[in-house]
Amino acid sequence: MGLDKTPNSFVDGEVPLSDDETELVRRRQGVMAPTYRLMYQRPLTIVSGEGLWLTDKFGNRYLDFYNNVASLGHCHPHVVAATVAQTKRLASNTRYLHEGTIETTEALLSHFPDDLDRVIYTCTGSEANDLSLRFAFKITGGTGVIVSDYAYHGTSALTASVSPNLGPMVPLAAGVRRVPAPYGDEQGQADRFRDHVLEAIGDLERHGITLAALIIDSLLTSDGVFPGRPGFLQPAITAVRQRGGMVIADEVQAGFARTGSHYWGFERHGIAPDFVTLGKPMGNGYPVAAVVTKERLLAEFAGDLRYFNTFGGNTVATAVAKAVMEVIEDEALQENAVDVGRYFLDALEDVATRRPALQSVRGQGLYLGADIVDPGTGVPSKRHTTSIVNGLRDRGILISICGPNQNVLKIRPPLISRKSDVDQFIAALDDLI
Repeated sequence: MGLDKTPNSFVDGEVPLSDDETELVRRRQGVMAPTYRLMYQRPLTIVSGEGLWLTDKFGNRYLDFYNNVASLGHCHPHVVAATVAQTKRLASNTRYLHEGTIETTEALLSHFPDDLDRVIYTCTGSEANDLSLRFAFKITGGTGVIVSDYAYHGTSALTASVSPNLGPMVPLAAGVRRVPAPYGDEQGQADRFRDHVLEAIGDLERHGITLAALIIDSLLTSDGVFPGRPGFLQPAITAVRQRGGMVIADEVQAGFARTGSHYWGFERHGIAPDFVTLGKPMGNGYPVAAVVTKERLLAEFAGDLRYFNTFGGNTVATAVAKAVMEVIEDEALQENAVDVGRYFLDALEDVATRRPALQSVRGQGLYLGADIVDPGTGVPSKRHTTSIVNGLRDRGILISICGPNQNVLKIRPPLISRKSDVDQFIAALDDLI
């Protein structure tokens, strides 16, 4: 039985499935929408997770270097305990006073600059980005949005319309302008990125569209993982503000200590966003997300832009989010991301010196990317990248693919990863490439 194929499913050619796998695929395709995709040439049947490891129904274990949801590792005991305890006690919404929700919000804001002083809870990063864009439209009176060339910011109608990553079947909004990620040499990248943003603003103005916002993932992960030099975003941010636009920092990928050097990715660039959006790793598997913004931006418009989300900020969600922040601090995971991330980047660069298919290695903390090319021609190779990712899967290691050419290894180890785990990955990659 064939599997559905998309650029993100890592399916390139047919492989024979066992009778059991074939039956599961048949049952799934018989009841679930075709918009759902399976990863890898031979799909995985995962039944449990613990720490860095996922286990399939046959007892095979897989080192999960892909999952940014369980950024503390799967089923972290402290997070599980907080989830169970609060679920047993109360699961309710924000229409009631609840001390735990307030404590979580205070703890969250303690990680932000003083002027980012208000939180709005949602269930997903898509909802958080959607809400931030709505506020930006209301505050500026504009509808122009600047995004990176291959950005992904969500699946709602509004966020999909500012997400080129979703492909041509999802039309971008008329007011969206795309700017290239900072490919190539880091020298001069700040000025190049600013110039692209200025060109986008100019094009909006020529079409009579007022700039509302720049929304940016500071690691440019969907574009191919481009952390860039610290501060390279500053000139572009200045240009946006000078033209009356707002800045939305999408921290779904870069937030909660992922970069190591800072708790939030935007801090690494020394910028001051108007809105910060949080998602997946905030709950380590539980759906909790948020917008962090400034009280002064909300005061005038709170009456016009009423927002209520039945499950956003529910008592279980906020208990889980608090537990996540406690684990990051108690286990010194931000410091670990610095140490292990540097070790990982050095190891990848060493492989690149010996393997011509591996080029342009880059990363920040525990988020890394590396271009895969045809070793003979130097041309980006989706085929070779797909082969490597499926080969790693067969060796018990899970990673992903990103970038417009689908030739970038997307590596997101949990924050609890150790150097010995990196060694296992590097040995397998070196053997495959």
